[in-house]
Amino acid sequence: MVSGLTVGERQWALGTVLVLALVGLAMAAGGRGDPMGAHGFVVLIFSVLVGFVVMAGYYASEPDEARLAHYYDDPIKAGIVFTMAWAIFGMAFGVWVAALLAWPDLTFDQAWASFGRLRPVHTTGVIFGFGGNALIATSFHVLQRTSRARLPDQFTPWFVLLGYNLFCILAVTGYFMGITQSKEYAEPEWYADIWLVIVWVVYFLIYIRTLMRRKEPHIYVANWYYMAFILVVAVLHIINNLAVPISWGSAKSYSLFSGVQDAMTQWWYGHNAVAFFLTSGFLGMMYYYLPKRAGRPIFSYRLSIISFWGITFLYMWAGSHHLHYTALPQWVQTLGMSFSVMLLVPSWASAGNALATLNGAWHKVRDDATLRFMMVAAVFYGLSTFEGSFMAIRPVNSLSHYTDWTVGHVHAGALGWVAMITFGSIYALVPWIWKRETMYSPKLVEVHFWLALTGTIVYVFAMWNSGIIQGLMWRTYNDGGTLAYSFIDSVEAMHPYYIARAFGGLLFLLGAIVGTYNVMMTIRQGRAAAQEAGVDVPALRPQGAAQAGE
Repeated sequence: MVSGLTVGERQWALGTVLVLALVGLAMAAGGRGDPMGAHGFVVLIFSVLVGFVVMAGYYASEPDEARLAHYYDDPIKAGIVFTMAWAIFGMAFGVWVAALLAWPDLTFDQAWASFGRLRPVHTTGVIFGFGGNALIATSFHVLQRTSRARLPDQFTPWFVLLGYNLFCILAVTGYFMGITQSKEYAEPEWYADIWLVIVWVVYFLIYIRTLMRRKEPHIYVANWYYMAFILVVAVLHIINNLAVPISWGSAKSYSLFSGVQDAMTQWWYGHNAVAFFLTSGFLGMMYYYLPKRAGRPIFSYRLSIISFWGITFLYMWAGSHHLHYTALPQWVQTLGMSFSVMLLVPSWASAGNALATLNGAWHKVRDDATLRFMMVAAVFYGLSTFEGSFMAIRPVNSLSHYTDWTVGHVHAGALGWVAMITFGSIYALVPWIWKRETMYSPKLVEVHFWLALTGTIVYVFAMWNSGIIQGLMWRTYNDGGTLAYSFIDSVEAMHPYYIARAFGGLLFLLGAIVGTYNVMMTIRQGRAAAQEAGVDVPALRPQGAAQAGE
């Protein structure tokens, strides 16, 4: 890691760590008696640990100029490891949260273990920890291979990767302490948000600088999707998190927006976080790794571009469908509903494009569990986008809103689409980047696939059933014109479905654990083979190789 940096980059790393440590010290001192002070110590400890790593390799010989003829893959490798670690962490808390709904006493009378604190730990761990690290790692890989250009330097990719994980750590530890803005997918407080902006700007600049240096005249469509993910998430994050802290020594802040404007801004952010974090970025992943693994060109490049512009334009207006039957103006609700229905066209264009790419390669899907992950992801993407457009229609939303049907819909996308395409891409990428022919155990890939698919189906079907039953119970009246069921009646009716939900999540978690073991053993195998061959780890392919996935 450090030995690959130039002396100048090592100095930049030490300087950055020193500044960050001073910021952490200031937070700890200024936030005495406030949860912000605890976060100051987290930042300080993180800085010291990274500083020790940098100092340990500071006096290593400077890398020679030959490195510039190779892609820079070290941050990608670390990103894969972080991805799998966050997968287990986030999904384990997801199982705990699901179990809490069936057995509420599992809080053990601890405030930090309450549903309200553990739930954002799960969502942040999975969406930002697991999904975000996967996007950063794969985007660095795809960017270099499709541009035939090395990353512009060796310091900034590490800054983005480690800085982003510091943000995730601040977010998760904050939830345990009760620090939250109470905004869906935007719970971290103001100082964590500012840090993420700094990291994200550097991430954007890495992409721009690499594309400017590309030796391939064409910018492959996967990079369009990754760039949309990076740019739009930055805009969303900054606007939705505009807030004023009550003091520089307090974690608490107040949003610049209030009332219905705050709700509209939040769901403009919330739904577009789904659009550009959980859709656009992962479509970039799909458009590179699926055709690469299948050994076939994308079915229609033109269709991928049409889908890109359709998703980019239409998704921006759909967020208000989360606020049907609220104080939001009726015309804004109708606008969100209309654009949500129109979104079906570009969404299915990408799902269909992926499945059509597999024409002539279905025998590979049958025999290759890695490709099967990607195929199932495309199917779930098509299903969940259809369901989302359907649920955005106001009369349907009157039944589904506030019920577990929405939870089922979200997890059809999160488990079936996002996690499946991520695991498939990682199983394709790990042997390529660690110079192995296959994963350590193809059979374990198969085991992971069936655990993940079974867990997803059990989870989603349980939530579909419980959600529709909830909605019907809440709107059923007796002959006297009063509600036939109390709210507690509906809660009791959900109990068996919540047990099924926890079981489905447990199966998915077991699959993630199997996958992590397989990835770690493949990495270990690759390092051992490289050492036996007497070469440095990794042995990288020359820059001029024609868009090799390896």
